Amino acid sequence: MGSTDSKLNFRKAVIQLTTKTQAVEKLVQGAESGCPSEREKQVILNCTRILTRILPYIFEDQDWRGFFWSTVPGAGHAGTDELDDDDGARPLAESLLLAVADLLFCPDFTVHSHKRGPDSIENMQSIDSCEYIWESGVGFAQSPPLNYIHDLNRTELLRLLLTCFSEAMYLPPSSDNNVLNPWVTFFCSTENRHALPLFTSLLNVVCAYDPVGYGIPYNHLLFSDYREQLVEQAVQILIVTLEHDGGVPHHPASPSSMEEQESAGPENLFVNYLSRIHREEDFDFVLKGLARLLTNPLTQTYLPNSTKKIQFHQELLVLFWKLCDFNKKFLFFVLKSSDVLDILVPILYYLNDARADQSRVGLMHIGVFILLLLSGERNFGVRLNKPYSIHVPMDIPVFTGTHADLLIVVFHKIITTGHQRLQPLFDCLLTIVVNVSPYLKSLSMVAANKLLHLLEAFSTCWFLFSAAQNHHLVFFLLEAFNNIIQYQFDGNCNLVYAIIRKRNVFHQLANLPSDPASIQKALQRKKKSPDVISRTSSQETVSMEGSHPAVPAEPGTLKASLVAIPGIDKLTEKSQVSEDGTMVSVPKTDSPHTTHSDQSAAAGTSDTESNSGRDNEDVFYTEAEMERRRLSSASSTSFWAPTPEWVLSWKCKLPLQTIMRLLQVLVPQVEKICIDKGLTDESEILKFLQHGTLVGLLPVPHPILIRKYQANAGTAMWFRTYMWGVVYLRNVDPPIWYDTDVRLFEIQRM
Repeated sequence: MGSTDSKLNFRKAVIQLTTKTQAVEKLVQGAESGCPSEREKQVILNCTRILTRILPYIFEDQDWRGFFWSTVPGAGHAGTDELDDDDGARPLAESLLLAVADLLFCPDFTVHSHKRGPDSIENMQSIDSCEYIWESGVGFAQSPPLNYIHDLNRTELLRLLLTCFSEAMYLPPSSDNNVLNPWVTFFCSTENRHALPLFTSLLNVVCAYDPVGYGIPYNHLLFSDYREQLVEQAVQILIVTLEHDGGVPHHPASPSSMEEQESAGPENLFVNYLSRIHREEDFDFVLKGLARLLTNPLTQTYLPNSTKKIQFHQELLVLFWKLCDFNKKFLFFVLKSSDVLDILVPILYYLNDARADQSRVGLMHIGVFILLLLSGERNFGVRLNKPYSIHVPMDIPVFTGTHADLLIVVFHKIITTGHQRLQPLFDCLLTIVVNVSPYLKSLSMVAANKLLHLLEAFSTCWFLFSAAQNHHLVFFLLEAFNNIIQYQFDGNCNLVYAIIRKRNVFHQLANLPSDPASIQKALQRKKKSPDVISRTSSQETVSMEGSHPAVPAEPGTLKASLVAIPGIDKLTEKSQVSEDGTMVSVPKTDSPHTTHSDQSAAAGTSDTESNSGRDNEDVFYTEAEMERRRLSSASSTSFWAPTPEWVLSWKCKLPLQTIMRLLQVLVPQVEKICIDKGLTDESEILKFLQHGTLVGLLPVPHPILIRKYQANAGTAMWFRTYMWGVVYLRNVDPPIWYDTDVRLFEIQRM
């Protein structure tokens, strides 16, 4: 229905349907009467489907976009008798949203009736919808019986609700984060008397869902699962409504600031309710529910096709992000036990599985963002020391170790075998490693070798000199090594041994050439090296049994474009860990990590697609536009080129002192032992290192520096485009928005 004529005819039909507001009027009437007859129920469903189909065509036309917000005579505000007074008339959109909210708690249509017998028809206006919450869980102990008809009806209404909220798709990306979606703003305001029970119903339905089929293998092949469709729509409604916080700060405010909050805009009740969840049993219910669903695809490997494989893991990751962002008590609950690892393992599985598929680059970003958020908390690093014994089949080297080893091995795999559009994430990946490094008690030899391989690859002259930010990666790795040596030396003999074996890498860094001839020679080598980093020196060992290699997207796969992410200096803020374990913010300065990054951004020649230095601009660039800008800039005369002064400016700041001192002390001792005892066995050397000490020989331990995720306009816009892109692509069968002129992102075919 994409041709101009068909859309014109469609809009004519809209006029006929809505001049007397017939479709909306039927919903309002149904909400008032309670749909006592089957015929009325069917009329409601038909009107719901019609509105779901026509709304996208209204939204894509700027002149029509305000149609539903125009006042309709005779539709007064609830609770007033002056229904014919135009001053009290409701916009059509408000009438529609309130009717849908009422219908979502309509006895014998979407919820079970509490009345029986001839007097079973209930007064819709007097119903307390808190007694009709759809599922037990947060704030509700009763578990209503499953009714697939109710689930189907709820799904139809939620799909209409999602379509109402989708006006945001038809507006271009904007840096103005204060522009609120009027549909979401009204629906999540105090005007909606069902806001609390609906929020609770949506959250409980999602977190209580068990696609396994009540523990019986292959059960899903025998019975239709109507609940899955409802859960998909519920989680999409949740993430869309939680994307708009009404301008209210994310964190609980003091009473003195309440007046300031009110002036920032109408309060989003969904955000408010989410932030107020505080009981440990509620946190446990939510966390276990999300972990069960995120782990679902991993369970397919034990008995192939034995359980229903869900497809809405991206929405679940966004919901988990929102929970951690809006409710810090939930974040602390997640991190206070090893339950956080039940979230970590599936995220690493998704990252590893999607690394070769360019249509899933958004999934890679959200997974990394969540790990970046978690890594800013000390407890996350501590939890990573738990032994990894599950062994989910992934095409990564077999290892025996901890969850920290799993994280490092997967990150190495992403960096060395992922597609090139993942390069903007390298900074984030290594920032996560740096954040957790002071707490890693015992890295395996496999993980230690992976870290040294990354340093070896990133410290080659041609790579260091090929882009203005590449040396940041070396700084991150050196900082991670220093943290482990200074704070966790005793248990990390594997890493110390790997550093000793690769000591020439550190010596080459210390003696990095900076003369023009050497720079030019290195750049000539770059032209001969097709890969971002050399992969030949990291021959993979046997992958885990039952694993499958990551594969690119199939031809014809649809993907939604994304705006570019801000640079790591905009994504994070530095905090220093004090002696009592508290965090102290570090003022921003020109550190060696950030120096010169603005120069390359101005020149437009960064090999990454990050948006560093552009956060204050009104225009957000999609990744495709960033690539076009990069190519056009590179062909112009004003391109960035390395100079001796530039090399010297950061070379002198390389944090090599601790490692050089370690090598100075340990290398002669190891060589002496090998000569004296004729040792060639690694285990004997490791035993010596395990019982060795560097107390009093190393420089004074440096303060632990943590880079905590911080939200900004750039990340807010990224999340908006990513979230709506996911919603769009998850609703193409049957299509809701397909072939309409969405402007928030581009739909591309691989």
